[in-house]
Amino acid sequence: MTCPESPAPIRLLLCDDHVVVRAGLRALLSSTDGFEVVAEAGSGEEALAMAARLRPDVVLMDLQLGDGMDGVTATRHLTSPGEGDSAAPGTRVLVLTMFDTDADITRAIEAGATGYLLKAERPEELFAAIRNAASGRTALSAPVADRVLAHLRSPRPALSDRERDILGQLALGLGNRDIARALFISEATVKTHLGRIYGKLGVETRAAAVSVAKERRLLP
Repeated sequence: MTCPESPAPIRLLLCDDHVVVRAGLRALLSSTDGFEVVAEAGSGEEALAMAARLRPDVVLMDLQLGDGMDGVTATRHLTSPGEGDSAAPGTRVLVLTMFDTDADITRAIEAGATGYLLKAERPEELFAAIRNAASGRTALSAPVADRVLAHLRSPRPALSDRERDILGQLALGLGNRDIARALFISEATVKTHLGRIYGKLGVETRAAAVSVAKERRLLP
């Protein structure tokens, strides 16, 4: 009597710019039945090249990847058929990060990530999330799921025309004084509008506001 064959392991690509983190993940996953780490990448660019060649089932993607392409951009390239050779049909992206701000979560999900997991989760939670992602099911850490639900229940108001104007000036790299001059308003008014923009976009810095605005196509 022949024994049934075991299912093929889930093939994983690890993308994190910290060598120690990748080594820890590889050791953890390689010692667990059902997983096979086929490659490691230290940057978004490396992840795209490896995924295109190896076609892993799941990419574990960090968001902050040093000076090069960030995790959100890499995720979009991996999951978007229109992105040319960098797209990896059938590959799922599971974000594995320390950051759980509304802006990071929204950007990652909008970029096509199947799941969003925090690095503080227990190994069992990671294993379950990988299996869910490989099957195309959404995988979210409990705190992330809470944030997503809260956002859906209380969506932020849309930007006003003036806030969009200021956001456009911000994207050009202008400081508050130059924005005030360009729009014929006071610096105090600029600061007030910036505070409202940050709140609506769920960010805390100028750079993050511009990044989220680009993701959501809010810039004029």
